Parts: sequence; structure tokens; C-alpha cells
Amino acid sequence: MAVFNHDIVAKALELVPRASRHEEKANFRAQCTLDKPGCTLDLSYWSYLPSLPANALFTAIFGLSTLLFIVQGTVSRKFIGFTIAMVCGCALEVLGYIGRILSHNNPFRENFFIKDPFLLQIVCLTIAPAFLAAGIYLCLSRIVLTFGPENSRIKPLSYPRIFIPCDVASLLLQAAGGGIASAASHSDRDPSVGNNIMIAGLAVQVVTLLIFILLSIDFALRTLRRHRQLGSAALDPTHARLRASWAFKGFLVALVLATLCIFTRSVYRVAELSQGWQGHLIKTQKYFIGLEGAIVGVGVLALNAFHPGLCFREGRPNRC
Repeated sequence: MAVFNHDIVAKALELVPRASRHEEKANFRAQCTLDKPGCTLDLSYWSYLPSLPANALFTAIFGLSTLLFIVQGTVSRKFIGFTIAMVCGCALEVLGYIGRILSHNNPFRENFFIKDPFLLQIVCLTIAPAFLAAGIYLCLSRIVLTFGPENSRIKPLSYPRIFIPCDVASLLLQAAGGGIASAASHSDRDPSVGNNIMIAGLAVQVVTLLIFILLSIDFALRTLRRHRQLGSAALDPTHARLRASWAFKGFLVALVLATLCIFTRSVYRVAELSQGWQGHLIKTQKYFIGLEGAIVGVGVLALNAFHPGLCFREGRPNRC
């Protein structure tokens, strides 16, 4: 059996042109399996063995969430745009975690079961929260109408008109960057250009979410201030029953939680990809599990528990 020494290979690569180093390393990696000397985990695309239990759990969570959003949207027949956005986001999450599961058994061989699943999870898990964010943006105008448009600094319909185009721009940048990085990786070229485009898309998403959070806080403070000054006259009387329902209050809490979860995750991914595909964050599995899988899972399950199409039913007139 041939013995592979990582240090010897590294020194040998220094003697060849940089253009061929990726090919040499790929050829060496292609012969690696976990039981061969010199084939350490840092040679893999991951630098760690993807956790089967964790990724199977996240696949199950997002798969269940996808089905629940479909059923809830069908039953409520309201918030169709929200449902479509959440289904798309959760379905992409499922595909991403399937990619990680496929890479569990042997993270070394240069074949469909390793490189393609790695790229699948990079692209799908990067762009999926953009759809989830779009679903969140669609809810704020309904909340403004429920409390009263007079309490908002801008018109209710202005919220989706501002945030959805920004989200689309973020999504297109992330998708384009993922495609370029994937093509470069398949050709054993440097994926930095595609990676930088993905970072730009994520940065747009972070800024958009931050502005959304600030406007939401501004609306909440203006509503409280006017309510203290004018009493019940500050709120739309046609929605009094809806505002008093436990389901609507639960939805508000779930929406705040989901927004903070997606925002935190987006900040983490900007930091992660800014270090490149060989950075500390992307090579440390515990950060991914906590700040990607778990935190996004909590956000979508919260919105499953308080789906707006169901929570807005009580006391809601047809125009909402």
C-alpha cells in the first residue's frame, strides 16, 4: 500500500507552478481515504468529518418545516407570498443538509459524493435565508395595518416595496457568486471571485435586515408613544379583537425571534466567508451547527408554531 506524507507533498508542490498546484493537490486528495497514512482531515474540503446526527437532525427539522408551511398555507389560504418564500427557503435548507450528509462517510475522494455535495451545501445554505428573510419582510405591512397606518413613518405597502427588491438583489448576488465559485472549484481554480460576490450578497442582506429591524423598532416606539397620548384612539378599532388574541401576540414574538435568528446567522456567514474557504470559522463545525443550523431552525419552527395565515384569522376583516 502506498504511503502518503502530507509534508513531502507540500514541499514538492512548492517546486511546481501555482497553476498546477491545485491539480496536484486534487490528484493526491483523490487517492486519499481515512485509513491511509498522510491523509488527514485538513486535506478534505471540510477539514472535519460532517456530523451525521446533527445534519440528519437539521434535514428532518427543515423537511418537517417545509411540509408544515405547505399545509398551513393551504389551510389558511392567506399570506401566500409568505408561504412560498418560507417553503423555498426551507427546501433549500434541506438540499444543503443532504449535501453534508452525503459527505459524511468519506470526505476525501474527488468524486460526486464529495466535491458536489460540498458545493451543494455552500450554495443552498448560503442563499436559503434570503427567501426566509423575504417572508419576514412581507409580514410587517400587515402588522402596520393591524395597529394603524398612522403610527408608521412610511406607508404600509412601502415596506415590501423597499425590502423585497433589496432581498432580490441580495439573492441574485449570492446565487451568482455561488455559481461562479462552484464553476471555479470544479475546474480546480481559485473560487475567490465567486466567494467575494457571495460576501457582497450577504452584506446586502445584513444591511437590509438591520434597516428592517430599525424601522420595526421605530414603528413599535411610535405606536406606544401615540397610545400613551391618545389611548385606544391611537389604534385601528377594527382590529381590536385581533390584537387582543393570544395567537397574534404569539406571532409577533415569533416574528421578532425569527428576524433576530436570520440576522445573527447572516452576520456569522459574512464573517465566515470573509475568511475564505480555508478560514477558521468555515473549518470549525461547532460554529456552523450553532450559528447556522440551530439558529435558523429555531426561527423557522417559531414561524411554523405561529403561522401568520392562521394567527391573523381571529377578528381579521377580509381586507387584511
